[in-house]
Amino acid sequence: MKKVTVRVPATSANCGPGFDTLGLACTLYNETTYEITDRKGFQLEVTGEGSEYLKPFGRNLAFASFLRIWNKITDNERIGLKVTMINRIPMSRGLGSSSSAIVAGLYAANALCDDYYTKEELLDVATDIEGHPDNVAPALFGGFTISCMEKGKAHSLRLMPEKPLKFIAVVPDSKLPTTLARQAIPATVPHHDAVYNTSRASLLVGALLSGHYEYLGMALEDKLHQPYRAHLIPGLQDVFEAARAAGAYNAIISGAGSTVMAYASPEADCERIAQSMVQTFAKYGEHACYHILDIDKDGVKKL
Repeated sequence: MKKVTVRVPATSANCGPGFDTLGLACTLYNETTYEITDRKGFQLEVTGEGSEYLKPFGRNLAFASFLRIWNKITDNERIGLKVTMINRIPMSRGLGSSSSAIVAGLYAANALCDDYYTKEELLDVATDIEGHPDNVAPALFGGFTISCMEKGKAHSLRLMPEKPLKFIAVVPDSKLPTTLARQAIPATVPHHDAVYNTSRASLLVGALLSGHYEYLGMALEDKLHQPYRAHLIPGLQDVFEAARAAGAYNAIISGAGSTVMAYASPEADCERIAQSMVQTFAKYGEHACYHILDIDKDGVKKL
């Protein structure tokens, strides 16, 4: 096989209190086709996000991640490689665009080599490239993931919530690079804040597994990263409040931001929640769009 198309879901890391640990996959997708060609070098065609500036070179994550697996399995067999992307996941907005490129490349190369590695084995490679597993894990496995590192190895437990949930992703026009968002977080935090987050992250997992969603309002609160990043997203606390007032359980910064994601019941008026959040952003001079999403169950897969 010389050609494969893979679909990778958007992801939302942290999920409020689960900094660098929790993540979920959403029903917004990038589709990427990898084709081995006789023409040496890299070719790239992009439709959608990043079409104006993504270039075909070895440091592009879509190519670098593919070659990481291809070279390992084939002992550096030289090939020409054409990549065709349909990108729907916003870039630098906290919805896992970089993780989607990493996972697409790894999974495609593995597929073209007769699925040499399992998804669990690809997780370690993806984590090594990304630096942490909270985004790449749900992109690989789908669902809601709990990830940790043990002696340099990534581990991830996938689960599905007991009952359906809706996710309202409100995406401001302004990008927020992950490096900038990480620089805002202090090197140490008070012990009582760590305990606060431990209790909320535990409650979040328990609420999702039991279906007791009445606890989600408390469970999605955080003191480890969101308070320190709030100044990077204009009107953040008011956007949170607008989501709750319109019927959401609560809202969080998705990944490093700038996307704000509300969690809601399927019976809630998700359009009203989205519009309330968009209008609140507008009061702070920030134009935003929105996506009403479900949880993706599959993770990356071949089309």
